[in-house]
Amino acid sequence: MANDSQILGISNAIVDILAHVDPEFIDAIGAVPGAMNLIDEERARAIYDRMGPATEMSGGSVANTVAGFATLGGSAAYIGHVRDDQLGEIFNHDMRSLGVDIRLSPAADGKETARSYILITPDGQRTMNTYLGSCTELGVAHVNEDTMGSPKVVLLEGYVWDLAEGPALADEAIEIARSNGSAVALSLSDSYCVERHRQAFTDVVNGGVDIVVADEDEINALLGTDSFEETLPIILGMQNLFVTTRSEKGSVIVHRGEHIEQAASPVEQVVDSTGAGDAYCAGFLYGWANDWPLAECARLGTYVATNVIQQVGARIEPGVLTNFPSHTSDHRIPVQGG
Repeated sequence: MANDSQILGISNAIVDILAHVDPEFIDAIGAVPGAMNLIDEERARAIYDRMGPATEMSGGSVANTVAGFATLGGSAAYIGHVRDDQLGEIFNHDMRSLGVDIRLSPAADGKETARSYILITPDGQRTMNTYLGSCTELGVAHVNEDTMGSPKVVLLEGYVWDLAEGPALADEAIEIARSNGSAVALSLSDSYCVERHRQAFTDVVNGGVDIVVADEDEINALLGTDSFEETLPIILGMQNLFVTTRSEKGSVIVHRGEHIEQAASPVEQVVDSTGAGDAYCAGFLYGWANDWPLAECARLGTYVATNVIQQVGARIEPGVLTNFPSHTSDHRIPVQGG
């Protein structure tokens, strides 16, 4: 069996290609500003040909969280599908350089490695143009006792349910996690994804998922409510741990009647909102995996997300925990490598 880790992520493996552009560029390529636009391979190449200098790094929501978790000093592993091509090598090398244990070898054939062109306008807004490529070939055969091991928590991405074998893969992963004593966390991905798979998500939240990570639009979509004020009493009566981010309103943690509200940290300028939620999830789950009080988990999630939105890209900087101000004495704040 593969070595155990604190967290194992299962998700779409995507290379983020980030570039600063002006609003006219967004109009010229016909993208919806601020949205995630799905594109085919031909359009992916056409956009890339028109782009200027760019930064390439491993991406995808859960992959970002796993990378951030490892950067904070946690032990992390990842299951995602890439092709044996240049971008596949970039993805795996980047993740391994952060200490993430990559559990799948690149595919020798099939679709090219997925990529997302993240176009950042001067106001900090991001417009994503995503070619899913090889990540759509992730299947049930890739999830087994050897690739999963016995992590403390398995983090599944909502987008997995969009894959051809995604629902069956998720069921298998949850069953293996349960048999090995691992907790299961579900990141709801986006509200449109929730709308597509509301019944399936409802079923796993009621029967197989311990932790639900979402923004308020996603959790409202899951429960069919019009506002978080309607959602809160419902989740207070449920058994899952709910981690809900609310942008400038901060975040709310609910677990079996316990209700924690964490304020957002003000910033002078948002440079790039890419991956803010992923960073929050990394910080929160790092604290949770190390048995911190839930309030401290929320504070760490807020702290690292605040750092991420003041830079380009979703990557948490090494050593960020060194300056994290602890307000409690019942746990030690470790630094990376310590």
